[in-house]
Amino acid sequence: METVKIRPFSAELAPFFLSINKQWIDQYFFMEPFDVEQLENPDRTILAEGGEILFAEWEDEIVGTVALKKMDESQYELIKMGVLPQAQGKNIGFLLGKAALELAKSKGAKKVVLYTNSILAPAVGLYRKMGFRAVPIEPGKYDRCDVKMEVVL
Repeated sequence: METVKIRPFSAELAPFFLSINKQWIDQYFFMEPFDVEQLENPDRTILAEGGEILFAEWEDEIVGTVALKKMDESQYELIKMGVLPQAQGKNIGFLLGKAALELAKSKGAKKVVLYTNSILAPAVGLYRKMGFRAVPIEPGKYDRCDVKMEVVL
């Protein structure tokens, strides 16, 4: 199996942030205004606010992405994690997620939170494997989310 390379955000990779995430969101839900804003303007909505975006390259293709949205000096939110169907089941999501957690820790984060939906059972399992644990979700954060998880770094 070819090695997975984790790559930082660059302007040439930005279209993959949109296309990879749009694919899974459209498959299970629908694009909400905040999705469109984040995915079309990641430099302004994520990077300019102290966040990060990572990409997974496998077999010379970008097949996955994840972002860290800075909440405050000690906390990030893991957002927009997706792996293309042809690359799923190859540990790429786990490697991408662990790289994001390591990056958050290197930036001083003490905790990373995420919001998801229970119908995304494989994703919830992946997050548990990465060390996330379910915590009570506050009402009204995201319409499509019914699960909140966090990991202490």
